[in-house]
Parts: sequence; structure tokens; C-alpha cells
Amino acid sequence: MSDVKTPAHARGLGAAGRPRRPGKETTRLAKEIYERDIRRQVEDAHHGEIISIDVESGDWAIGDSVIHATDRLREQRPDANDVFSLRIGYGVLRHFGGRPWRSAE
Repeated sequence: MSDVKTPAHARGLGAAGRPRRPGKETTRLAKEIYERDIRRQVEDAHHGEIISIDVESGDWAIGDSVIHATDRLREQRPDANDVFSLRIGYGVLRHFGGRPWRSAE
């Protein structure tokens, strides 16, 4: 028998040790929250920065990287389980080659 424990994320658990939503559900909820509650507040002043959203509470934080934004979110919401990050003003978080795809205004 092994003494090595399987990490929580490998067992389908989030940082809070609770079961996580499927990724597509987390994505759908986060984009809905962003469009409904957040976009108008952040798009002009924070264009290009990263926002991390806790889909359970609707709380969010902005940073210059995914790690920074998520760390700031976890400072205010340590039990955040299903967190989704996106680049403000863009349809994608990252891109490969070419130009990043900008959201329609």
C-alpha cells in the first residue's frame, strides 16, 4: 500500500475539498456572470487584464496574470471551488500566433 495521497484535483475536488462542476458548466456560468454583472464595471479601465470569477458566489478579482487574479480572489473567498479566468475585453485568455481575438463591443 502506498503512502502517497492522490491530490484533491485528481479526485475531482476543488481547493475547498468539495466536488467541482464540469468545466463546461463552470465556463458557462462564469461567462454569464461576467456579461450580466461585471463587464460594464471593468472593461474600460482594465482592458487586457485578467479577471478570475468564483461561479458559486459571483465574487471576482483582477490581476495582471491568472495566478495573481486567482490569488487575490482566494484572499477574499478562500473557499472558492469553481474559478474561471478570462482576459478582459477578449474572447480568449491566451492565443497562439496572429493577433488575439477581441470581443465585439
